[in-house]
Amino acid sequence: MLKKNMVVLSALLMLGMVVGCDQGGQDEEETKIPVQVIEIELGQVKQSLDYYGDIRAEFEVKVFSKIPDRIEKYYVDDGDVVQAGDPIAEILATQIEQTVLQAEAYKNNMEMEYSRAQRLSRENVMSQQQFDAIQTQMVQAKAALVSAKSQLKDATLTAPISGIIGKRYFEAGDMAAPSMPVASVVQMDKVKIEFEATEQDLGRLEIGQKAEVQVRSYPDEIFVGKVIKISPILDPMTRMVAVEVLLSNPGYKLKPGMFAELMITTGTLDDVIVVPRHAVIESTSLQTVDGKDKVIKNYYVYVVNDSLRAEQRLLNVDYVNHRVLAVSDGVALGEKLVISGQNNLRDGLAVLIPEVEEVE
Repeated sequence: MLKKNMVVLSALLMLGMVVGCDQGGQDEEETKIPVQVIEIELGQVKQSLDYYGDIRAEFEVKVFSKIPDRIEKYYVDDGDVVQAGDPIAEILATQIEQTVLQAEAYKNNMEMEYSRAQRLSRENVMSQQQFDAIQTQMVQAKAALVSAKSQLKDATLTAPISGIIGKRYFEAGDMAAPSMPVASVVQMDKVKIEFEATEQDLGRLEIGQKAEVQVRSYPDEIFVGKVIKISPILDPMTRMVAVEVLLSNPGYKLKPGMFAELMITTGTLDDVIVVPRHAVIESTSLQTVDGKDKVIKNYYVYVVNDSLRAEQRLLNVDYVNHRVLAVSDGVALGEKLVISGQNNLRDGLAVLIPEVEEVE
């Protein structure tokens, strides 16, 4: 029995020594969290407002037919370049052509009657009243012919401005109606974007401010324009104000109807500590301030000290947008800011900064 107890005690002592050795090894080889860092520097931060809107041509004019008849033919197609006065479409005008012929015949007949009346008036064979009546009829005949020719001229629809045919709304053979456009002419050397801004943003918007525009068709390209119009009134239903941005359109890359993202620059902060937004951990809490509950948002980052340990810092933020933060306190110039791996850190944890090999 004694011998059996001695064997059990020896086994327990051996197990304790193994556990002790394992724990000692863990203390000596502390786990290090891999992170990426950048050095904190001064920079410039653009203060901006972001909006969305649809691109429109700077000028767009719709061409209507005054004659409710069939479209005999189109002279243009979508995308064709036209000059002011160029024909766009021809409207069937058989009845108007007949009216012109009748008006010409009537005018010619009245001119003959008027010539005869002049002769008779000089010979005192015709009374002044009869002469005046014929003279009036001749004037009316000329006016009727002018009116008929004007209507016939309306059968040829022409471009009111120089530009590009934006859209043909019918095909040859369709019936034209005065209430429906036959085609549209657009000028696309410049395009505009209209959007609505909130009443809160109105105080930060001014005519002439720079606007950077991006579209999905060219995700890596930024088009630059400026604010040219701010409505003097707000919509009473939405409390929003209409704003218009104008920008050049080289190569006609920007097409009317495209969806655009805009960033309006409202100011700049120079020589401030700049922290990338993706490096920040945000925390929102409900706090009581002056007896009122308010939602408070705090911004935290991690920096790496000289001992290669993480230190959590609370930032004092002057301005924030979706790209960067302008910071007045919480971090200092030259410190190593963690920009990747911060979600795995706690205050005081050891970190590992991988060496970046330079590419020759």
